[in-house]
Amino acid sequence: MSEQREAKTYRVRGLSCANCAAKFENNVKALPGVQDAKVNFGASKITVWGAATIEELEKAGAFENLKVLEEEEKAVKREPFWKQKENMKVCISAILLAISWLFGKQYGEGHLFASTGYALSIIIGGYSLFMKGFRNFVRLNFDMNTLMTVAVLGAAAIGEWGEGAAVVILFAISETLERYSMDKARQSIESLMEIAPKEAWVRRGNEEMMVPVDEIQIGDIMIVKPGQKLAMDGIVIKGTSALNQAAITGESVPVTKTVGDEVFAGTLNEEGLLEVKVTKRAEDTTLAKIIHLVEEAQAGRAPSQAFVDRFAKYYTPAIIIFALLLSVFPPLWLGADWSEWIYRGLALLIVGCPCALVISTPVAIVTAIGNAAKNGVLIKGGIYLEEAGNLEVVAFDKTGTLTKGVPSVTDVVTYGGDEREGLAIAAAIEKNSQHPLAKAIVRKAEEDGLPFHDEPVEGFQSITGKGVKAEVKKEIYYVGSPGLFEELLPNGIPAEIKEQIAALQTQGKTVMALGTEKGILTVIAAADEIRDSSKEAIRKLHRVGIKKTVMLTGDNRRTAEAAGKEAGVSDIKADLLPEDKLNFIKALREKYRSVAMVGDGVNDAPALAASTVGVAMGGAGTDTALETADIVLMADDLRKLPYTIRLSRKALAIIKQNIAFALGVKALALLLIAPGWLTLWLAVFADMGATLIVTLNSMRLVKVEDEP
Repeated sequence: MSEQREAKTYRVRGLSCANCAAKFENNVKALPGVQDAKVNFGASKITVWGAATIEELEKAGAFENLKVLEEEEKAVKREPFWKQKENMKVCISAILLAISWLFGKQYGEGHLFASTGYALSIIIGGYSLFMKGFRNFVRLNFDMNTLMTVAVLGAAAIGEWGEGAAVVILFAISETLERYSMDKARQSIESLMEIAPKEAWVRRGNEEMMVPVDEIQIGDIMIVKPGQKLAMDGIVIKGTSALNQAAITGESVPVTKTVGDEVFAGTLNEEGLLEVKVTKRAEDTTLAKIIHLVEEAQAGRAPSQAFVDRFAKYYTPAIIIFALLLSVFPPLWLGADWSEWIYRGLALLIVGCPCALVISTPVAIVTAIGNAAKNGVLIKGGIYLEEAGNLEVVAFDKTGTLTKGVPSVTDVVTYGGDEREGLAIAAAIEKNSQHPLAKAIVRKAEEDGLPFHDEPVEGFQSITGKGVKAEVKKEIYYVGSPGLFEELLPNGIPAEIKEQIAALQTQGKTVMALGTEKGILTVIAAADEIRDSSKEAIRKLHRVGIKKTVMLTGDNRRTAEAAGKEAGVSDIKADLLPEDKLNFIKALREKYRSVAMVGDGVNDAPALAASTVGVAMGGAGTDTALETADIVLMADDLRKLPYTIRLSRKALAIIKQNIAFALGVKALALLLIAPGWLTLWLAVFADMGATLIVTLNSMRLVKVEDEP
């Protein structure tokens, strides 16, 4: 077996039809030296395995006048409508049609001037159409161009010159509008591609220089001035500033970044001067991964699209056979008029084209996935977009998903002393400890502005599993669990303080105490706090019709109950190992049609994989989340989940509307054939009008926004 060559991706301009994309792909696969090819209709790109020049690729796409560009080459902006060659031809053709119609009204349809004008209108407006149609006819490839060519020439042959000219112009106008609509639908991904600068200021040695992003190396120092966008991912090594990360996370509120913080390409530096050490190459940045994932998702086929493609595969040949029989059977066996029935057969050929049906799903998928990406949600395929709309149950991991993932001090209770002084002493003792609860005490003291950093601490000693002791201001203090003080105090912990500790523990909080050998001075309670966004998200999920929300956690029942009730979930499962979570998700899937699991993308991987839709939190900078989940919430914001479900349901509704409308128009047009009411121009209007309406209907998904 020959060795697989390296893949190369190109941008394609002019790809407005799903059928054309499939045909282009097959043509490229047939090129000598090409081992395989894959067209991404949504992103308007083709990936080629093997050797092929741009000239060969453009020849393979000549049937649709496709333009192939290097992937990094910026697409040339389309000229204004009136300057585009194809549109100028349409305008001339339309003027000739109008003049010919006036001659026909004045001197009769059969007059030489009228017929000549119609013929010129057909030739000028339909030249490229005929070239495509003839080539396809020779190859027995009956696409829209072939059907239209047969219909126009057939109309001319039976003397319907005016009808033929009208068909050409309507078809040309509808193709222009369809191209415009598809370009608009693709703008979401194109806008992502334009976010990051193509060059950046870099310091190498003592020299600062402007360097293209492809030449920036890992370890380079990037200088980012206020008002500039970051060109690369990296770590801040100098400066503090507010960064607008909306391009990555969908969250428009600026985030403060300082030394040691991770920053991403495409984010906007709003205030201070930053020096950033580059940590990833241009092709590996978070933004580059987002773009790649969105393009892959737009290329993936949703279940409804697969159904439509299967349907169209049998539908088109059936229409051609039916049109042929309609043209031949009545004249041969019933003695009917040949011209009339050939005309009806031609009308059926046009109206039977499955363009509107084939494009009904991919445009909606492209638009919805692009819209989600702009709002900080990565949906990794049409199948997951559809499944999100069918969700009935959403299960959540607790730590880092419903909660912030780090403990925070919630209560400080003082017995016979100053609360601020007690907290300051505890923070002074714990400031060098790496324990999460010690860090929580230090953070609380910093938030309250307590002067504990310069407090001298002597004789620091760890008491394994129970706490620490140290000398502060010439007195020995202990910080530790209630159990430490039960052993330390001669008479144990007083009943009043015991009750206070028990009450706090009942709320799911971890309790620590500060005291001396004489007694407890301060009780400090900490808990992994529920995110504010979690409560709102759960409320919205129930409002959009989710039947059940479940919290799955390895924490003890008491802590889980407290957190679950505060978040507002409808069911709480505690003391779970990873395999228990997996089994619980499997049990839910047996009972409900569609189940989502929301976790951090790492320790919840088995449960994420077992769910219908796996949703990962915090994709920004987290490679694991980007790779493992079906849907990624880039900003750690659960409120994006109800938005995603609403977007998905809207997309499903629009896809169903599109399919029903496309088939309905065909059925109605077919009914008009029997009484002879379906004219050629009406057939074109019905077919191409349906395609345009389906495209515009899909583009309504651009306007689906995250609720405030």
